[in-house]
Amino acid sequence: MADLFDKFEGLTNLRNTLVFEKTDPYKIVMEDVISPTEAIIDGKHTILAGTNNYMGLTFDQRCIDAAQNALTMSGTGTTGSRVLNGTYAAHRELEAAIADLYCMEHAMVFSTGFLANLGMISALAGKNDIIMIDADSHASIYDGCGLSDATITRFRHNDAADLDKRLGRLNAGRRVLVIVEGLYSMLGDKAPLADIVAACKKHDAYLMVDEAHSLGPYGANGQGVAAADGVLDQVDFIVGTFSKSVGTVGGFCASNHPDFEILRLASRPYMFSASLPPSVVASATAAIKIIKEDRTPQQNLWRNAKQLHAGLTEMGFQLGADCSPVIAVLIDDRDVAVRSWEQLLDEGIYVNLALPPATPQNTNLLRCSLSAAHTPDQIDQILAAFDKVKNSNSVNQS
Repeated sequence: MADLFDKFEGLTNLRNTLVFEKTDPYKIVMEDVISPTEAIIDGKHTILAGTNNYMGLTFDQRCIDAAQNALTMSGTGTTGSRVLNGTYAAHRELEAAIADLYCMEHAMVFSTGFLANLGMISALAGKNDIIMIDADSHASIYDGCGLSDATITRFRHNDAADLDKRLGRLNAGRRVLVIVEGLYSMLGDKAPLADIVAACKKHDAYLMVDEAHSLGPYGANGQGVAAADGVLDQVDFIVGTFSKSVGTVGGFCASNHPDFEILRLASRPYMFSASLPPSVVASATAAIKIIKEDRTPQQNLWRNAKQLHAGLTEMGFQLGADCSPVIAVLIDDRDVAVRSWEQLLDEGIYVNLALPPATPQNTNLLRCSLSAAHTPDQIDQILAAFDKVKNSNSVNQS
């Protein structure tokens, strides 16, 4: 009988070609998390520069107090899905806070951000429908497309003209869902949403924007890139996650579509997943309100992003995009990228190592994601570590 694991031979071989002198990045354990920006890794005090904790809210006392109170009052979990016994008053309160944030009529909360994409895409698009996605879309978008029975088409990354051309080739009357991300998580580049909205309106296509990495950093009230670009009211569906700026776990979709509520009975990942526990719901609600009302975290985040981006640029590193809370350092040679990642960790700096085939254009990345909680001194320490790496390796420069 054939081994079920035979199909992973290529992946296993690729994994075995990665040689790490000290620490395997895929086996990192944070032995003690001290703050949004610090942890103990391999017994060493480490600055965290790759956690997606954009607003720094994981240790915010307001969120902790809300979670602790909910844990005491409502217990550890709901033991059921939203359509059975899993809807508490707090779930509805969280959905109302999301709808208020986006100035939309409806919001649904899912148990993870991954499930939000799976649940929305697979429910919205079916047989005889067409989904057009950006080629660099997140795995959850691709998997949501796979669960649907729709025809899937990719357009060139961040290329609104290519999207317009492909939409123009379709027969009139086809139901089309276009899916993009506000901020792409690997390179940190923004979608040209105004142009994408124009193409969708021109061809009468629905538009879904995943604001997973842009909720918090972008927009006057932290709603994301669609708001920052002035097109929020022209987007049909906003999808996002609580695992980045919100500082906990879960996902959501917000919309003004008048029939949106029927999706609670049509989305299988929503119907058949246990709902979020009360403590998570309470902390998420508190964080959403902070993101909307308190501009200080967003301002601190952009201060840090500008400081790191400018410093790395001055050193001559090749960066993946203009300044954003995600700053990706591109390195041509894979072994140099691996060695550089290890050296950064040895210097007490944790970033993400991202390698092909999981990266755009098969690039090798040292990916930084900054936090509002980083101090200017910590950014200086990150820059000093990168300077040591540059001087000790043949790191490609811009």
